[in-house]
Amino acid sequence: MTSPPTVHLADFQYHLPDDRIARYPLVERDQSKLLVFREGLITHKKFFQLPDLLPVNSTLFFNNTKVIPARLLFTKDTGGVIEVFLLNPAEPGIPIQDGLNLPSPVIWKCAIGNAKRWPTSLSLHKSLADIELRATWSDRERDLVEFHWTPAEVPFARIVEEAGAVPLPPYLNRPPEESDRDRYQTVYSKAQGAVAAPTAGLHFTPALMETLKQQGISSEFLTLHVSAGTFLPVKVVNAAEHKMHQEELILSKHNVISLLHEDRRVIAVGTTAMRTLESAYWYGVMLARDSRAEFLIPQGLPYQETNVLSKEQALNLVLRRMEEDKVEHLVGHTSLYVLPGYKFRVVQGLITNFHQPGSTLLMLIAAFVGPAWKEIYSEALATGYRFLSYGDSSLLLPDK
Repeated sequence: MTSPPTVHLADFQYHLPDDRIARYPLVERDQSKLLVFREGLITHKKFFQLPDLLPVNSTLFFNNTKVIPARLLFTKDTGGVIEVFLLNPAEPGIPIQDGLNLPSPVIWKCAIGNAKRWPTSLSLHKSLADIELRATWSDRERDLVEFHWTPAEVPFARIVEEAGAVPLPPYLNRPPEESDRDRYQTVYSKAQGAVAAPTAGLHFTPALMETLKQQGISSEFLTLHVSAGTFLPVKVVNAAEHKMHQEELILSKHNVISLLHEDRRVIAVGTTAMRTLESAYWYGVMLARDSRAEFLIPQGLPYQETNVLSKEQALNLVLRRMEEDKVEHLVGHTSLYVLPGYKFRVVQGLITNFHQPGSTLLMLIAAFVGPAWKEIYSEALATGYRFLSYGDSSLLLPDK
């Protein structure tokens, strides 16, 4: 058994001027800047040039989660506003998308704004065009809220779509606008359930996806429902002691078979796709120990497990589990925490935006490219790149 490495939070801080945070997206998605880091060298391109920059025989893995308008605002009779931010269904084992398809009533775990001003006995109400929505406390200590609405047979997804607001990242420091419903969503989003966008994918357009296909770049779609925990700041001196959030992921049999093609270079579109792919490997390691192991990846597993397998061994165990269970998809959860010193088992390239100082996402980047992350970020700041969710992008290819 080994322990997670000591990671000093102070080593992953940098100065991000406020005016470098992109508060709005570009009009054209694929016109963003693209910093290319290839085997230690940095070049500057535009995102629409991506098909010509990817290694031959690459497969891009996209996260097709769809952001739900998870911010429900209720106005009390006194005029005070209570924000109820949806996180996930309260009942264990219910996938988020299934929870969204349920009729009235439902119970969800939520983050509550102004919770102290919402008495346990008070019902919150919101009237829509043809729907009446009511929210009550189900379990205050566990942040569980029960929602009722009429007509009761309408699925919760429609209620959320009509009543909710886009959950923009807090660092944008502005209210959502109608245009955000489209732009804070990838063009290939499909599986409802995220409360934050997989922002590396915001640069892709249908035309660019078609160009990739024509040039022999394969595309695979998996799902990780990005949670609000992605924005939780690291507050401990040793970042390895930070409690990593848990997120739901869905892996298809087709994904696993594709990963077993040794002639394809695996490129993750975003940190969420990367964590999903690496989690698939670690699930195989868990199955080697227990063939009926639950698909639940704890944050410290890579730093504790001594039974390390090859990528092929691990993924073949995952594939065998799917075949035994006669399923085409695996639904699991991951808290995988990728820190400097982590050895990547699956992913060989990464497309990603530029992340906040001292964040778990920046530490993942540092794990992937090593100390070069400082040069990459310094270069991006020096050459006018826009940062964070609506900002510019990078293509990271540290090895041949």
